[in-house]
Amino acid sequence: MGGFFAVASKEDCVFDLFFGTDYHSHLGTRRGGMAVYSKNGFDRSIHNIENSPFRTKFEKDVTKMEGNLGIGCISDYEPQPLIVRSHHGTFSLMTVGKINNADRIVDQFLKDGRIHFLEMSGGDINPTELVAAIINQRENLVEGIRYAQELIEGSMTMIIMTEKGIYAARDRLGRTPVVIGKKEGAFCAAFECFAYLNLGYTDYRELGPGEIVVMTPDEVITLSQPGTEMKICTFLWVYYGYPSSSYEGVSVEEMRYNCGKLLANRDEAQADIVAGVPDSGTAHAIGYSNASGIPFSRPFIKYTPTWPRSFMPTIQSKRNMIAKMKLIPVHDLIRNRSLLLIDDSIVRGTQLGETTEFLYQSGAKEVHIRPACPPIVYGCKYLNFSRSTSEMDLISRKMMERIEGCSPDEKVVQEYTDPESERYARMNEEIRKKLNFTSLRYHRLDDLIKSVGISPCKLCTYCWDGRED
Repeated sequence: MGGFFAVASKEDCVFDLFFGTDYHSHLGTRRGGMAVYSKNGFDRSIHNIENSPFRTKFEKDVTKMEGNLGIGCISDYEPQPLIVRSHHGTFSLMTVGKINNADRIVDQFLKDGRIHFLEMSGGDINPTELVAAIINQRENLVEGIRYAQELIEGSMTMIIMTEKGIYAARDRLGRTPVVIGKKEGAFCAAFECFAYLNLGYTDYRELGPGEIVVMTPDEVITLSQPGTEMKICTFLWVYYGYPSSSYEGVSVEEMRYNCGKLLANRDEAQADIVAGVPDSGTAHAIGYSNASGIPFSRPFIKYTPTWPRSFMPTIQSKRNMIAKMKLIPVHDLIRNRSLLLIDDSIVRGTQLGETTEFLYQSGAKEVHIRPACPPIVYGCKYLNFSRSTSEMDLISRKMMERIEGCSPDEKVVQEYTDPESERYARMNEEIRKKLNFTSLRYHRLDDLIKSVGISPCKLCTYCWDGRED
């Protein structure tokens, strides 16, 4: 995943750019970057934020950078924004998305000749650099952006800063958001709409799927009209989105209350308290508590002062250890209690299994688990939120293989996605036993869609049902 913020202002934009980008720190863990344009030209700074938050790494840069145009990003993978010099002139580019056909595009470009790519430390080509190369295949920026939207399989939202303004292009199917804010003498573009509110901006409008605009301090002009088809990622509401944000007019926090309510409406569990795995599970748990009448409580607290989300190693065993170290128990709320615990999802199951053992060791009598979404059966092809290198990392797939005695074919996998099927029930029970839950009930996909409240045809649900249309 990743987040971005961009500003076009009649005054110096660096203050707004710094804090607006920092407000996206929950969306990425590895790299942060800012680029600005002034009469002195382009200036850029990129830092590693794996072991230190964005703000501390960029405090010195803010005192030196200046400009009326600026773009900034938080990235889970590649260093960006990039500064590119081409027949379009010099521009700075940042992206959010995933290119599934990158190797094929690179091979074709190299075959055609007259182009080269710089490798990153891991040997991969920087996806943002590849996007720049695609854009440069066309006569102007807008045609280049359209070409990238058509050529890339996966998803790609692009923010491009030139000397004259900032181009914002939402992914062709709108899998990630782009929202515009406005204040006197300035416009901004952001992934998260809450990011500009404390900076004095008000909501201006959201871009539609595939829409391309150019933003200056005076106006926002549409250069390419939005498409009619949208597949925004549903998991944004479930997990990634910040509570004070909204997408397509639907509040993240309110959606999570709805989610918990619908979970409770189908449940008959008896528990002393309802709790959420902090932070994303908390609002789901409040919704469940309000609907069920079971008191909400916080039996463990997430210690965040020196453990921000950005401090998460890439090695999974270390991530699990640090996730556990963040949770501090409140023993008086755990001991001799029956707990109903809501987490946003179960991916591999490792962390939630360890959390459950942690609660038993702290004196809990029972631990009932209620994930706020259905079993994740397919690795994300569009935003890669699950971090799994293989679908076989998913606990749902591991249990399918255990039940079937081999890796099941697609027809059988589809049976496991049906909450009314026998195979689904067997998988649910195997996961429950594997992770030592007292009981396990996933949120149903039909109820999850109701929790969001927009047309199902506008939502991407691929990770749960494998549907690509």
